[in-house]
Amino acid sequence: MQPHKKNKIMLCSLVLVIAGALLTCTPSSKTKIGVIYVIHGTADTYKPQYLWDVSIQMASYDPYDHVYKYIIQIPDAWPLLLDTASNPFVAEYSERFRFTYDRVGGVEPFMAFTNVQIHDLKNQLDNNTEGITFEVDWAGWSPAGYPDHYAYPRYIYNLPNEKGVHINYCGEGLDDGPWEDCDPERYNVDGPVERLLKKGVQHIIVIDTAVGGARFYKGFDVVQMCKAVLKQWNARHLVDVDLTWVNDYTNVMERSYPTEPEGWTASYGPPTTDQHADLAAGQNPLIEDVDYALLHVEGIEAVLSKSVPDNETGILFFNHGLFNKNRRYFDPKMNDTNLFNENIKTILLERHPGIDPDNIIGSFGGEKEVNPENGIEEYTRNMRGENLASCYLYEAEEPISGHPWGYRYWDALQYFKERGIKHIIIDVPQMLTENALHGVELFNQIGKEIGRKTWAQWGIFDNETYPGYGDPFADYWGTYVTADCSGSECCFEMGGCADGRPYPPPRQTPLDKAISNIDPSLAFDVSDYGHLGYDPEVGPPDPNKPVQDQYAGTWEVAHKANDDPRVGKILAKHVLQFAISILEQQ
Repeated sequence: MQPHKKNKIMLCSLVLVIAGALLTCTPSSKTKIGVIYVIHGTADTYKPQYLWDVSIQMASYDPYDHVYKYIIQIPDAWPLLLDTASNPFVAEYSERFRFTYDRVGGVEPFMAFTNVQIHDLKNQLDNNTEGITFEVDWAGWSPAGYPDHYAYPRYIYNLPNEKGVHINYCGEGLDDGPWEDCDPERYNVDGPVERLLKKGVQHIIVIDTAVGGARFYKGFDVVQMCKAVLKQWNARHLVDVDLTWVNDYTNVMERSYPTEPEGWTASYGPPTTDQHADLAAGQNPLIEDVDYALLHVEGIEAVLSKSVPDNETGILFFNHGLFNKNRRYFDPKMNDTNLFNENIKTILLERHPGIDPDNIIGSFGGEKEVNPENGIEEYTRNMRGENLASCYLYEAEEPISGHPWGYRYWDALQYFKERGIKHIIIDVPQMLTENALHGVELFNQIGKEIGRKTWAQWGIFDNETYPGYGDPFADYWGTYVTADCSGSECCFEMGGCADGRPYPPPRQTPLDKAISNIDPSLAFDVSDYGHLGYDPEVGPPDPNKPVQDQYAGTWEVAHKANDDPRVGKILAKHVLQFAISILEQQ
C-alpha cells in the first residue's frame, strides 16, 4: 500500500470518529482554545544585534553548550559572542548572512509570507461551525527581531550568570555599539503562551512547520518551553491547561528523551540512560497529509521544463540531517522526512507516469569527517565544508546512505549526470516557505557542482527576487571564508589563477588543529559549468560551454507554497480535528 493511500484511509477513519463525537459532544459557545503556529523564524534584515540574539537563543536551550557555560555565565564576556575567534557560528554566518541579505535586496521574504499563512489560519478557524472560539498566536525557534515570539522570552531574560544580572545586552563594548533602537528589556515580555493564557484559553494546540512539518529538535525545543510556561501558570492559578502538539500528538520525542544525566542534551554526547517510545504508535498527521504533500508536487510541476520530456527529468529532494548524531536518541526528523519524500514521489508519479521512479531521489549536505592527514574529525573539502547532515533515523545505529534517500547532494547530481538527465529539479521538502538562505545558499550549493549557466533562468534573470543582480550566485561559496591567505589574496578560480596561485587555496589552519570553518581551502568557485566532471589536469574550463564531462543540461529549484491560501486551510483542518477530539474527551 502506498503511504498516501494508507493515509487517506486513516484520515477517513479519523473523520468518522470525529463525526461520531459530534453526536455526543456539542462544544459550548464559551469554549476557547489557543493555537500556536510554530515556525523556524528568521531576521527580517541583517544586523549584528540579531546575530548576537540568535547565538544567545540557540545556547539558551543547551546548558552543555560552550556559549551557555562560558559566555552567558559572564556578562563581561557577552561582547565575545560576535568575536569570530570565540564563536565559530558567528565566524561563518556573519559573512554568509551579510552576502545573502544583500543579494535579496536587504529584506528577508520569509515573514511576509508567514504573516499571510497566519492570517489565513485564523480566518479558517474563526469561521468554524463547531462553536469553538480560537485565539491564534505564533512562536519561532529563532525569531530574531521578534523577541516576544520566543516560546518563553523571560527564560532567556533570566538565564543564569555570574553577576546575577538579566540578559539585557545592547552591544556595549563593541565598535558599533550600543546598537541603535536596541531595547535592553526585549526579553522581559510575555510570549505567545502567556498572551493566550491571559485571553482565557482552556487548552493550547501547537502546529509546527519549522522544518516543513517534520518533527525535529527545534520544534521540540519550542514545545518544551511552552510546557514550562504552562506548568508555572497552572501551579500559580490552580488550573490544568494542557497542550497538544499536532505533529507529535503522542509525545514520542518527550517519551523517548534520555533521562540521564539530568538535563541531557546532544552536546553532552551519548546519554548514560535512554528510554524508548514506539514511533509506529504515533505518526505525524501533517507529514501524512496528502493535501500537504500536493503543495510540493505542484511546486515541482511549476518548474518542469517544456523542452525536456519526463523520462529525462530528475527530481532531487535536498534536506538537512539532525546536525548532531546524538539527537537520534529522540528525534524522528529523518523518518518523517523520508515518509514525506515517499508521499510526494507517489503523487508525482501518478500525475507524471513518464518520470522514471529511480530518477526521484533524496539527498543531504555534508558532515564533518576524519581527515586522514591528521586523524581529526573536522570540516573537509570533500564534504563541502558543511556540517549539517547527520543522517540517522530515529534510534538507529547507522546513518542512512545511498539510494533512494541517502545521497550526498553532489553524489546525487553525479548520479543524474551519469543517467543522462537533461533537466534537474531540486525541492526542499523540509521547507514550506521561501527564505533568504533557501533563495541564495541552495542555489550556490547546486551551482558550484553543476554550474550557474545551467540554471534554467540564466540569461532571463530575476531582478524582483535579486534586485540589482538578477541572480543568486556568489563568485565563490562559501562567502564566509577569509580571503587573507598569509598576506596574499587567495585564488578562488576553478583551474587556478593566471598568476600561478593554486585553486583551491592552501589550508591556512595548522594541520595539527581542527580546521577553522572560515579556512579559505574550504571555498568553491561558483563557476559557469561546475566542478562535477571537470579535471583541471586535462585543460582549463570554458565559460561558454561544458568541457570534458561537465553537466550539459538545465536545473531549477521548485517553488515553495509561501502564501498559498491552502496552507492556512490545511493547518486549520488539523487544528480543528484535534480541538474536537479534545472536547470530546472532556
